[in-house]
Amino acid sequence: MSSPQADTARSRSGFVDSFFKISDRGSTVSREVRGGLVTFFTMAYIVVLNPLIIGTVKDGAGQYIGGGLDPAVSIAKVAVCTALVAGVVTILMGLVANFPLALAAGLGLNAFIAFSVAAKMTWADAMGLVVIEGIIILILVLTGFRKAVFEAVPRQLKIAISVGIGLFIAFIGVVDAGFVRRPAAASGPPVELGVGGNLRGWPVLIFVVGLVVIITLYARKVKGAILIGILAATVLAIVVEAIFEVGARTADNPGGWGLSVPKVPDDWFSKPNLDLIGEFNLFGSFEQVGVISSLLLIFTLMLADFFDTMGTMTAIGAEAGLLDKNGTPPNTQRILIVDSVAASAGGAASVSSNTSYIESASGVGEGARTGLASVVTGICFLISMVIAPLVTLVPYEAATPALVLVGFLMMMQVKGIDFDDFEIAFPAFLTIILMPFTYSISAGIGAGFVSYVLLKVVLGKARVVHPLMWIVSALFVIYFAIGPLGDWLT
Repeated sequence: MSSPQADTARSRSGFVDSFFKISDRGSTVSREVRGGLVTFFTMAYIVVLNPLIIGTVKDGAGQYIGGGLDPAVSIAKVAVCTALVAGVVTILMGLVANFPLALAAGLGLNAFIAFSVAAKMTWADAMGLVVIEGIIILILVLTGFRKAVFEAVPRQLKIAISVGIGLFIAFIGVVDAGFVRRPAAASGPPVELGVGGNLRGWPVLIFVVGLVVIITLYARKVKGAILIGILAATVLAIVVEAIFEVGARTADNPGGWGLSVPKVPDDWFSKPNLDLIGEFNLFGSFEQVGVISSLLLIFTLMLADFFDTMGTMTAIGAEAGLLDKNGTPPNTQRILIVDSVAASAGGAASVSSNTSYIESASGVGEGARTGLASVVTGICFLISMVIAPLVTLVPYEAATPALVLVGFLMMMQVKGIDFDDFEIAFPAFLTIILMPFTYSISAGIGAGFVSYVLLKVVLGKARVVHPLMWIVSALFVIYFAIGPLGDWLT
């Protein structure tokens, strides 16, 4: 006879399974939890990196974020709010869309805002632009336009997006680990192996060891292979730093750690400061730089957010085996709504636009198939608000091996593209190679779309192009011309 406690536990387990459709998607609660943890460890660096990007730059008023003159205070505030927004919107993604996709402050966009936008206005004005951009995208989602655009994309181009992202995240992995770097000499190649063509430093060794552990365990079908690899590499990194005092990577110390030095912190907890929430000025930019310039900036932010998420959710859905016959993930509309809300939420909290993270693929590689994994990841982000010092224990070099393996798994989808058909093969090729080469998902998607429409036109097949593909391709032409167009207007 079972006890009341056991019956209650089974009831709760059954509710969780039913709510997230865990069994229906061929997963288990433990697998979802592992996947959520792996995703967090793989992208936890954003809690450290976002403050270093936007918290150390003065705005047009000569002040750091929060209106102060001390970058250390700015960095601390940004770190807490970065974790808060990432946690809330990622949990929202899990509960509303039931999709294993995590969100956080978007890299690339945060740098663009910090160095190109905020220099012309106050930080609050720049965040007002982000809030507006998110609202516009939300309207496009609610009217069905964003989903319609996604469904108008040919299936093989969707596959190319997934493959390109796979190559992209593998490239991110080897670059962030210092395995591949930009050479010091301006006359050298764009990238090279290690330093001067040779691997240098203990951190790179940690990356190699972590990668060997992960692929060995994965090949032997060990459950939790990616999580075990990350944790093992982190422990080894802490030991190595304690013995050899490697230090941070600098020009004088090229063999150092890439972002955070893996050592046990003196303080395990920190008090969250949420002063940045609500620090935005919705229409301040229009007064500072004018209507035309503000609209161009909003358009640039919007197009990048719009298509980055489309590519990311396609890639995650494909890796998880969740796409339907048309290459569409389940609950697409809900995914896009949450992503749009996240963009505005990032602006409202002064930490830059939040968007979907392709690092979520690492959790999918661990077995995540439902939104429960996102809930776990989001909870970890919220916890990191008070244990932010502990997050720095996981260095780039321990987390990035997961991206290399997942990149390989996503690249396997390339066999779904008909490379004998030039009309689709060349746009797919541009989509795949330009994502890593330009370090931009949107650039790869845009090049693929524009070249696809162009080839159909020159071959006399313009009628087969979906009307929305015409519209989107025209927008991408404007997007690629935004730099010279902006210079001309100013």
